[in-house]
Amino acid sequence: MSGAEFSPTEIPDVVQIQPWILEDSRGFFMESWNASVFSEGGIDATFVQDNHSHSSRGILRGLHYQIKHAQGKLIRVVQGEIFDVAVDLRRSSLTFGKWVGVWLSAPRHNMLWIPPGFAHGFYVTSDTADLLYKCTELYAPSDDRTLQWDDPDLAIDWPLDSEEPILSAKDLAGVPFREAEVYP
Repeated sequence: MSGAEFSPTEIPDVVQIQPWILEDSRGFFMESWNASVFSEGGIDATFVQDNHSHSSRGILRGLHYQIKHAQGKLIRVVQGEIFDVAVDLRRSSLTFGKWVGVWLSAPRHNMLWIPPGFAHGFYVTSDTADLLYKCTELYAPSDDRTLQWDDPDLAIDWPLDSEEPILSAKDLAGVPFREAEVYP
């Protein structure tokens, strides 16, 4: 068994993936990455790093990107639920400065492909959430950049409760979109 459904989002280069799931009384099986299947779905990527992120409800991480070593990311939630956001930072793109948000959750088994050239962030809506994501470039701290998560020019519709999100010092210091380094 192998396969998946690939659905472009409002920003066509950002793709939601629904892998085929084989379920029975013992549980389930799915392929989270199959180079041949994903290539047929339009995603030709070579991954060099896998990451695991654990967060609690109300935590917002992002919006992160690397300016010189742009990372493509294949994201999936293995426990919990998040609202995942990608912001197009490719000046030559017709969707430059636009964002897309996708709900990812463990029960849905859905994934999101964010190609190089985007900032990425997410907000945790479950008690906790564990994300696994594959990257096309290694983490390069000197290239790390952060956009302001609540920039009014981006106007991201985060599904926040009445409380402010919990942010790291790095994320609190994010730069406005108008001042951000972007890709050609």
